Amino acid sequence: MTTAASFVESTLAPSERELGFMRRALAAAEEAAGRGEVPVGAVVVRGDQILAVAHNERETANDPTAHAEVVALRRAAAALGSWRLTDADLYVTMEPCPMCAGALVNARLRRLYFGCDDPKAGAVRTLYTLLDDKRLNHRVEVVPGLLGAEGSALLRTFFSRLRRP
Repeated sequence: MTTAASFVESTLAPSERELGFMRRALAAAEEAAGRGEVPVGAVVVRGDQILAVAHNERETANDPTAHAEVVALRRAAAALGSWRLTDADLYVTMEPCPMCAGALVNARLRRLYFGCDDPKAGAVRTLYTLLDDKRLNHRVEVVPGLLGAEGSALLRTFFSRLRRP
């Protein structure tokens, strides 16, 4: 099934609901940083219900696929008893990479809200536009830039601490 969706470059201010979900993703990112993980957090929502909250777990799980988005999708699918997340939205603090963008398409996610761009691996709009690729069987609506400065600041702080002698 193909859905006609693409970037939503809204000039409207985000709702308190949207900000609340992204703040929860930012809290998960902060938790990741405290565990020595790259601070990216994700929240999967259906309606007003949070289905899953996750953060990067690559270091602690020794799993190259344990990005915040993939972990959140797995938990949401388990909570629903279905891999099809057609009515669900994902809030993530940083633009998804190619692996995660592919997972969003495969999960049939409805909408992605993300914070900051990822100039090194962004697969939503920075380097690639996988979620709007007409060759794929599903497209995900995208709302970029939600609390992006906050997510970017977390990442800058984390990496500057790593580089200190």
